[in-house]
Amino acid sequence: MKNKWASTGCLIVLVIGMFFTSTRSLYAAENRPIIDGSYLTHDNESIGYDTKITRGEDLLTGYSKCVVMGPGKLYAGGTTIAAHTVQSVQVAVTIERAQEGDTTWEIYDGWHKESLNTDRVGSNRSLDVEGGYYYRARSTHAANSDVSSSFTNGIYVEEP
Repeated sequence: MKNKWASTGCLIVLVIGMFFTSTRSLYAAENRPIIDGSYLTHDNESIGYDTKITRGEDLLTGYSKCVVMGPGKLYAGGTTIAAHTVQSVQVAVTIERAQEGDTTWEIYDGWHKESLNTDRVGSNRSLDVEGGYYYRARSTHAANSDVSSSFTNGIYVEEP
């Protein structure tokens, strides 16, 4: 009889615990501004990971990164990692900017880097940028003929 009361008590505690954890307030994603899949944030850093476009055996992963270094200063880049040593591994990085209320990103800067007979390549830069904009890094990743892309959320850079 004691086991039945103990089991019933545990069940009641479990149900009450589930009720309180399931009634937390959640914020709808639609309340935050978004342009082309990137949320506009006031975070200091954003990292975006690749989405596979082709199915291959050479490309393992890739990512883009964007960091606010201070007013008018941005550090951004991308990295591509192959599953093994390949003939060519590449990353093409595009820096885009937008203001709240815009519907598209505009290209601000870009560059490309290729490494031969290796399994990874990365390319990063520090940029002096105009304040008052959201910036994001968008990268195209390639290992031989396998391709994917990644992008970050938009991060706000203040005026210097």
